[in-house]
Amino acid sequence: MSAPTETALGLTESRSATGRALKVLTYLLVLVVFAGPLLALLVSAFNHVKDPTQLSVIPSDPTVDNFTVAFDQGVLTYLLNSFFVVGFGLLLQVAVSVLAGYALARKRFRGMTLAFVAILATLMLPEEILAIPLSVVLADLPVVHVNLIGSLAGMIVPVGAWAFSILVMTEFMKEVPRELEEAARIDGAGDLRIFAQIILPMCKPALGVIGVFGFTMIWDQYLLPLLVATDSSSYTLPLALRTLRIDPLVTPGVVMAASLLALLPSVIVFLFFQRSFVHGLSSGALKG
Repeated sequence: MSAPTETALGLTESRSATGRALKVLTYLLVLVVFAGPLLALLVSAFNHVKDPTQLSVIPSDPTVDNFTVAFDQGVLTYLLNSFFVVGFGLLLQVAVSVLAGYALARKRFRGMTLAFVAILATLMLPEEILAIPLSVVLADLPVVHVNLIGSLAGMIVPVGAWAFSILVMTEFMKEVPRELEEAARIDGAGDLRIFAQIILPMCKPALGVIGVFGFTMIWDQYLLPLLVATDSSSYTLPLALRTLRIDPLVTPGVVMAASLLALLPSVIVFLFFQRSFVHGLSSGALKG
C-alpha cells in the first residue's frame, strides 16, 4: 500500500486504490454538476424538444429546425442589437476605465478619496435599487436633455462606467514604477504621451481582464434593456429569451437554440482573450 503524501494545504493524500477511486468519483460528480447543464443545452438545441422535462444529454434525431424557427422569431435581430450594445458599450467602458484609473493612480487632487469611495460604493448597490433613478435620468439626460428611452444608446451610456474595471485599472497603474514616468518627463514627455506610450502598454494584462469581464457584464444585461426597450425591435438577446420562453407557440428546443446563441459569444471571447485574462489575474495575484 502506498504511503499518503502531503498536499499544499498540509492535508494527507492517499495513493491507494480506494483513494484514487474516490478522487475519480469526486471529479466525475463535479463534471456532471457543472458540465451537465451545458451539455443538455447543447444537445437540446439540436433536438426536437416539446416538453422541458424531456431534456437529455444524449442526442436523438438531430435537427437544425430549432435555429430556423428561432431566426423566424427575430432572434437574429436581437443578436445584432446585443452585438451593437456590447461593442460600443465596451469601447466606452474601457476608455473611461483607463482614463479614470490613470487619474486615480498617478495624480493627486482634492477630493480624490471621496471620488474613490463613491466609485467603490456603486459596487455595493443592487441593480434593483438603481432601476427607478436610472430610468428617470435616461428619460431626461442631464445637461443635454435628451430622452434615451426606447433607443440602443440608452443601453450603452449606463454601462460606460463600471467601478470594477476602474478599480482594476487603478491598481495595475499604481504598480507601474514612477521612475519610468520621471525619466519620460525629463525627456520632455507630457501627460498624454506618458499615458499612451508608457503606462497603457504596461497594463495590457489588465485590459484583457476588464475586456472579458466587461463583455460578459454588458452581454448579460437584463434589467437595463427591460427599462429602456419600448418595443421588440430594440430588444437584446437576453431580454428576448424571456419573450420566447413565455410564447406558447415556441417549443423548449427553440428556446434552447436561442440560449445557445446567447452563450456562444461569451465563450468565444473568453477563449480568444484567455491568455491575457489569465496573465492579468496572475499578475494581480503576484502584486497583491
